[in-house]
Amino acid sequence: MQLPAYITQALSCLESKGHSAYVVGGCVRDVLLGVSPHDWDLATSALPAQVAEAFTEGFEDAHILETGLRHGTLTILLPEGAVEVTTFRSEGEYLDNRRPAHVRFDVGAEEDFARRDFTMNALAFNPRTGLTDPFGGRRDIETRVIRAVGDPSERLREDALRIMRALRFAATLGFSLDERLADALHENRDLLARIAPERLSNELLRMLAGPHVLPVLLAYPDVLTVFVPEIGPAIGHEQNTPYHRYDVWAHTAHAVAAAKPDPLVRLALLMHDLGKPDCFTLDENGRAHFYGHDERGELLARERLAALRLSGDAQKQVTQLVRYHQRPLKPEGMLRWLNRLGEQQLRLLIEVKRGDIAAHADDVAHRGLERMDACEARLDELVAEQACFRLRDLAVGGDDLKAIGFTEGQELGRALAALLDAVMDGELQNDRDQLLTTAKSWSQT
Repeated sequence: MQLPAYITQALSCLESKGHSAYVVGGCVRDVLLGVSPHDWDLATSALPAQVAEAFTEGFEDAHILETGLRHGTLTILLPEGAVEVTTFRSEGEYLDNRRPAHVRFDVGAEEDFARRDFTMNALAFNPRTGLTDPFGGRRDIETRVIRAVGDPSERLREDALRIMRALRFAATLGFSLDERLADALHENRDLLARIAPERLSNELLRMLAGPHVLPVLLAYPDVLTVFVPEIGPAIGHEQNTPYHRYDVWAHTAHAVAAAKPDPLVRLALLMHDLGKPDCFTLDENGRAHFYGHDERGELLARERLAALRLSGDAQKQVTQLVRYHQRPLKPEGMLRWLNRLGEQQLRLLIEVKRGDIAAHADDVAHRGLERMDACEARLDELVAEQACFRLRDLAVGGDDLKAIGFTEGQELGRALAALLDAVMDGELQNDRDQLLTTAKSWSQT
């Protein structure tokens, strides 16, 4: 393993004081996977005060933050990046399924590694001693298996968020869960109700954006239902139409997986049809209908995303995408949709519709995806030509209309809106003189 020079220096400055030190966990896993780590974590026999002393002496420009001092963690800010350094520790009983009641620092490396979640994260490396792999993590990486360190249920009961971490790793890495861990996830899923909503939504978004999310969604909907209960009625709910080849949940899973890996797009697709079970009807021919499921889905999404404490902007974007996911998009209507949503949100809606359409029956999907390509091409044209679709794009403004006799207030607003409508409908050019002439004629009638 090739380590960055500053990480090698960090290890050396701890070892020069007589302490053992390793790079550990996800950064080692990532290097073995051929991925550049986003951050570097170190574990050491040094106590936090000794870590601070070693880095103060070993680096002229180190800044030390006591980010997790209670649990033995310091964050060292170096010019090249931040390094988290944690003292070897063992942990007491987990009373809240999230954090240990106490930690002890009088332990060695082996006991420290034994408290970690999965074997692929219980790896350590030191340039002098090589790879330390007490639980077969390297073998599991090579065989693409996620396996718990020790007893799976015990690991999950210690920290229930590990349930979602396992699913996120499966979705992002394309690994499968070994049988014992998979069983433990199903058995302990209700522990997720004790986890803070913000932590759940963070893991959910990362999982949804994974390139291997489909098998995860299909195999573990019962786990997700703990904190997105609206999923439950969708599981196995047949659609009974010639346009669909899956039940509501399977369609949802395939739509998510088919879409662009944008977290908001995929979250909207996770929610887009969850209103269907509440809107289900059968006609005299035995064909299913789901009238109003988009409005119902919008309401469910608004309530669920608020409960998961997503940001206000994310809630607004996702619920709007759910509301409009079934509205027809045509190339000739792109200017009006730009006016309604703006460019960024309209592009997200096109991606949502692509995912939804791709999960329909093959003949429906083919035609629908061609239509989305045409819509996107038209949108690109409108953006390139700087088409007028907002009031601020008009060649005239409020002051121009006041100068020809309009008064401040509703009259002025209605006139500007009418001019914009006329330009978007092609009745007027976005030309200052033409717009003022038209507006003046209105003021004189």
